[in-house]
Amino acid sequence: MSIILKPIITEKATHDSELLNRYTFLVDTRANKVEIKKAVEAAYGVNVEKVRTLNYGPERKVRFTKTGIQKGKTNATKKAIVQVAEGENIDFYSNL
Repeated sequence: MSIILKPIITEKATHDSELLNRYTFLVDTRANKVEIKKAVEAAYGVNVEKVRTLNYGPERKVRFTKTGIQKGKTNATKKAIVQVAEGENIDFYSNL
């Protein structure tokens, strides 16, 4: 099971990473905070102080077509906001 799926790079996440040493990741929905902490420390070599998680439910969508109503939904997701120790940082662009 891969815990960290991908980093989230938005304006808000970049602002938090520059000023507050917080980095945002899209993680597996079954992962808990301890597993997320160990995965980030192993992958990036930093000391994690705090982990915050957010669960997002599926987004439901309805389309009206010639053949009738089409219903669907997206997958549920989970975000983790990880705060690293003072003076440490994670460089997402180093291996491009």
